[in-house]
Amino acid sequence: MTEYDYTRPPPPPPPPPRRPLALFFLLAMLVVVAALPYLVEHVQYAAARGKLRARADIAAEELTKLKDTAGLVSLSDTSRVFNLVAQKVEPSVVHIDVEQLPGTRPDEIIFRGRDGRQQVMQGQGSGFIADDDGHIVTNRHVVENATAVRVKLADGRTIDDVTLVGDDELTDLAVLKINEANLTSVTWGDSDDLDVGDWVLAVGNPYGLDRTVTCGIVSATQRRKIAQMNSYQDFLQTDAAVNPGNSGGPLVNMLGQVVGVTTAIVGRSYQGISFAIPSEVARRSFDQIIKNGHVERGWLGVGFQELTPKLAQGLGLKNEEGALVAQVVPGSPAQTAGLEEGDVILEWNGRAVVDPTDLALAVAATEIGSTVKIVIWRHGAEQTIEAKVGRRPERIQLRR
Repeated sequence: MTEYDYTRPPPPPPPPPRRPLALFFLLAMLVVVAALPYLVEHVQYAAARGKLRARADIAAEELTKLKDTAGLVSLSDTSRVFNLVAQKVEPSVVHIDVEQLPGTRPDEIIFRGRDGRQQVMQGQGSGFIADDDGHIVTNRHVVENATAVRVKLADGRTIDDVTLVGDDELTDLAVLKINEANLTSVTWGDSDDLDVGDWVLAVGNPYGLDRTVTCGIVSATQRRKIAQMNSYQDFLQTDAAVNPGNSGGPLVNMLGQVVGVTTAIVGRSYQGISFAIPSEVARRSFDQIIKNGHVERGWLGVGFQELTPKLAQGLGLKNEEGALVAQVVPGSPAQTAGLEEGDVILEWNGRAVVDPTDLALAVAATEIGSTVKIVIWRHGAEQTIEAKVGRRPERIQLRR
């Protein structure tokens, strides 16, 4: 009988170590944990943005329905209209924080550190998203001489990368640019459609109180000689409460359309009088800054003086309407056209001239290179001359 050696088969080889897989899961968990605050933050922004946009869209639709059915002027539920207007414009209003070098504003208190050096000053203002490309309109004086600008959006996002596209000293406007997606821009309205007595809302950040809404009426239009900083003045006057921090914010009509840019008040705090740049002026400056980085205006090249009753009588005029030529800039279109000191400009391109500011606005709005007819008063009689409108230089030297 043959004997067989029955032995156990060798044990199977051990499975390969699972360390790479475990390491992969560990790394994935670390990535998730690290990215979680970022994801949560952006989810919060998206949620806030979605809520704001939904409210704005619904408000815009309701405002249109109300206007179509009853007419905004005859609405008894005024508070409902205010509520809808505020919801419509809220997503577009921004808070602007700036750091500025001290000593750049005449009313500024200069603080010094223990080492005696001047400290950077903190300032703030308002603005609004003017288009879907991320351009923001504000006042020039809000960002003037700024060393850093920060923009806070309605959905909570804070943007440090802010570019100054350009500004316009003569209207106190500036345009900023942020590179962000999912922005809600305003709807521009026509300030020329406003009448005294129309309701308006001012939205901004007075004293840092974000998106504060105040109401008022249009008290007057074409207010001039208000602010030294603004040479081309054609303000809307309202009694909507405006305080430091409101500068650059939107003034809106009862359809939630921007009809002005809040700019100035009388005194250091609200006293029932506030001023806004009309949207028709702001929109023209905005479009040119986007296109050229600055604003180009028509130019005649004269220094004006306002007519007084005594001057008008001495010149043989029936009233004080017109602009007295006090100086002609050498080499200017005015000199080429033959204007002289002592002339009174009565009409510009078929339009009666009320005063020097009225003429300055008309000249600025005239197409550069065009030829216009000017009716003047010289030596007791009317004359008509022609002038070719030039481009206003950045610096103008007038005799003092």
